[in-house]
Amino acid sequence: MEKITSSKGKQILIYATLFLVGIYVLFLSLVKASSFLIPLATATILALLMIPLSRRMEKTFLNRSTSSLLSTFIVLLVSVGFMALVSMQVKTVVDDWPQIKETMKPKVENLKAFLLEHTPLNAKDLESSDQGSGGFLMNSNSNAGQKAATFLNKVLGFFGDYLLTFIYLFFLLNYRHRFKKFLLLLFPDSKRHKVQSVIENSAKVTQKYLVGKLILIGLLAVLYAIGLGISGVNNFILISLLAAVLSLLPYIGNIVGFGLAMIFGYLVSGETGILIGIVLTFTVAQFVESYILEPYIVGDQVDLHPFFVILAVIIGGMVWGIAGMVLSIPILAIVNVVFDHISPLKPFGFLLSKEKD
Repeated sequence: MEKITSSKGKQILIYATLFLVGIYVLFLSLVKASSFLIPLATATILALLMIPLSRRMEKTFLNRSTSSLLSTFIVLLVSVGFMALVSMQVKTVVDDWPQIKETMKPKVENLKAFLLEHTPLNAKDLESSDQGSGGFLMNSNSNAGQKAATFLNKVLGFFGDYLLTFIYLFFLLNYRHRFKKFLLLLFPDSKRHKVQSVIENSAKVTQKYLVGKLILIGLLAVLYAIGLGISGVNNFILISLLAAVLSLLPYIGNIVGFGLAMIFGYLVSGETGILIGIVLTFTVAQFVESYILEPYIVGDQVDLHPFFVILAVIIGGMVWGIAGMVLSIPILAIVNVVFDHISPLKPFGFLLSKEKD
C-alpha cells in the first residue's frame, strides 16, 4: 500500500514538474517569437473583424482576392487616419509644452512641500532625485549616436511589423476557406460536421464581439470628447481618443485615461470647474458604458470573469508589452468561445465566464 501511494506521489510530482516546465517553455517561446507572433495575432483579430464585410463584397461582382484587398486597404486607411489624428494632437501638446511646464511648476513646488511635510523625505532626497534625472539626461547626450541608432531601429521595426500585419491580413482573408478546410482535414469524416459547426459558431460570436467593441470605442470617444470639451480640457480630442482606445484594457485603461485627463486638464489649468467636469465626464461615461452600451452593443457574446481579464492583461503585458495587453482580451475571448462550443472543454469556459456559482 505504501509503495502504491509513493508511486502515485512520484507520478503527480513528475506531471507537475512537466507542466511547470511546459508553461515556462511556452512563455519563453512567446517572448522570443514576439516579432513574428504579434503581427500574425493582430492580423488574425483584424481578419475576424473584416470577414463579414468581405463576404458582403463577394456577394456582388467582386471576387475574393479583390474583396480581401479592399478590406485590407480599408483597415490600412483607418489606422493611418487614426495615427495622423493622434500625431496632430501630440504635436499641439509638444508645441504647448513650455507653457504647460510653466503652469505646472507651482503645482510641482506645492507637491514637494506636501511631501516634505507629510513624508519622511527631506529636501536633500528631492534634490538628489532631480539631479539624478538631470544627470541621466546629461549622460544620455554622450550616447546620442547610440541612442539615435536604437531609436531608428525601433522605428524601422515598428513600421516593418505594421506593414507585415496588413500582408498577413490580406492572405488570411483571401485564403480563409483553405485554412478552414485544413482544420477540417485534421479530423476524421465522422467528426467534421461537428468541427465545422464549432468553427462557424466561434467565428460568428467572435465577430459580433469585436464589432461591438469597435462601436463601443467610437461611442465612448464621442462621449469623452463632448464632456471634456465642454469642461474646457486642452487637447480633449487626443485624450478622448486615447481613453476610448484604452477601454480595450478593462479597469486599467479607464484609470490611465482618467489620469491623462487630470494631467492635461486640471493640473495644467488648476481650475476647480475643469476638475468637476472631468470627474463628471468619466463617471457618466463609465455608467453609460457599463449599464447601457456594454449590455446592448457587445452583449453577452463573450462574458469574461474580471479576475481572468486582469490576469490576461498582466500576462499579456509581461509577454508582449503594450501589444500583448491590447491583444490579450480578444485572444482570451476567442479561447473562451472555443471552450464553450467544445463539450470536453466547457468546464474551462465556465471558469473563464461570469456565470453565477
